[in-house]
Amino acid sequence: MCPRAKYVVHLKTNGNAIDIRENYMKKRKYSNTFGLLWVGLVLMLTAFSCTNSNVETGVGEESGTSAFLSHSNVVGGIAESVVHTGERGASPGEIVAAQETVLGNVYEKSLASVVQVKIVQRLADEPSNFGFNFFGGGTQGFDNRFLRGEGSGFVWDSAGHILTNYHVVQDADSLKVVFADGYEVEASFVGGDPDSDLAILKIDVSDRTVTPLPQGDTGNLRVGQLALAIGSPFGQDFTLTSGIVSALGRTIRSGNSPFTIPQVIQTDAPINPGNSGGPLLDRRGEVIGINTQIIARGGGGSSGIGFAVPINIAKRVVPKLIDHGVYEYSWLGISGATTTAEVVERMGLPTGTRGVQVIIVGDNSPASEAGLKGSNREVTIEGLDFQLGGDVIVGINGETIRNMEDLLAFLVANTSPGDVVTLDIIQEGGIMENVRATLGSRPND
Repeated sequence: MCPRAKYVVHLKTNGNAIDIRENYMKKRKYSNTFGLLWVGLVLMLTAFSCTNSNVETGVGEESGTSAFLSHSNVVGGIAESVVHTGERGASPGEIVAAQETVLGNVYEKSLASVVQVKIVQRLADEPSNFGFNFFGGGTQGFDNRFLRGEGSGFVWDSAGHILTNYHVVQDADSLKVVFADGYEVEASFVGGDPDSDLAILKIDVSDRTVTPLPQGDTGNLRVGQLALAIGSPFGQDFTLTSGIVSALGRTIRSGNSPFTIPQVIQTDAPINPGNSGGPLLDRRGEVIGINTQIIARGGGGSSGIGFAVPINIAKRVVPKLIDHGVYEYSWLGISGATTTAEVVERMGLPTGTRGVQVIIVGDNSPASEAGLKGSNREVTIEGLDFQLGGDVIVGINGETIRNMEDLLAFLVANTSPGDVVTLDIIQEGGIMENVRATLGSRPND
């Protein structure tokens, strides 16, 4: 056994978990008495500061203080860690216990704000596909010409607004919300956005206080961070599953409209039918996404590839849904594709050009009025068809555009109908130009 290998626990009081990293402590020799006295003084001060600190459950960023984990416990819903500066490192069991504390604490603190959404739809003459879009609807069945289904959601604000997926509630004739303590209440549909697959419900809170979940910032996410999902998969209400943020910046079809959702979070936290609309949480218990889709094999259960609408999109969309019932997106009016090396070479663009090649310009669209040009011919290279010609968008309002996802994400996150944007374009032959366009509103079809 190597006596120098230690597990160092970095603790910060403003986090909600414990960041445990393996570090190797090396003995240092000091050759004079002054050096030894100085080191002794520093150790005394460090021990004093560490043993007088209370640490909450979250894993925060590294602080300047390192200590060794002794044990963890939960007191009043807050995980406290008892630390010391002795030579014993944290054992594997203590490391696992610390992670369990984080998971349990997030669940306990979030549970009262997560809901099960129950849906009833009156069937027409033809059976409906209600509840089977993506994975939204857990236990479902026919009952005297009614279809019953369920999804998940969570409290958005103290006024009683509940956020869920649009595809969960889009065809519902009646809605109910069930809290973890068994409280069940009727809900009304306030507004929905099929493009982002988000919908807002409203419940009466005149005789009940509800607590919204804290909202995170997906702009600060990193791949590998902890991701927790709470919902009602297959009717198993208020289930916690855990994983990590597997990827960022995915683009997926909403399924409810011809438009796509940008900056989507991919996670391997198991999510299944019934999880739709539930929160995806980080280690602090803050919402980072709204679970919406999975890639499923065979029976339709989790395959370890799930997607969540980023909370930053919800922050833009939900206030408009509450106030107006709908959300209007800005619209440029093009169909495009990310440039490839083959297109760059054959169009005479500067080597290494990356951007969005305009393929089609919509009639009477903002792009048409701004004078953007679409492709004008097609070539086949090694069995693959490529569109040539057309402007290539490489920037918007000073921001670099490398692909179609970048352009869509910028428009969704930073613009509204009526805004004027400046597009940096490269025309065939390498001619660079700036074009101003006044954005419109997305068409409904």
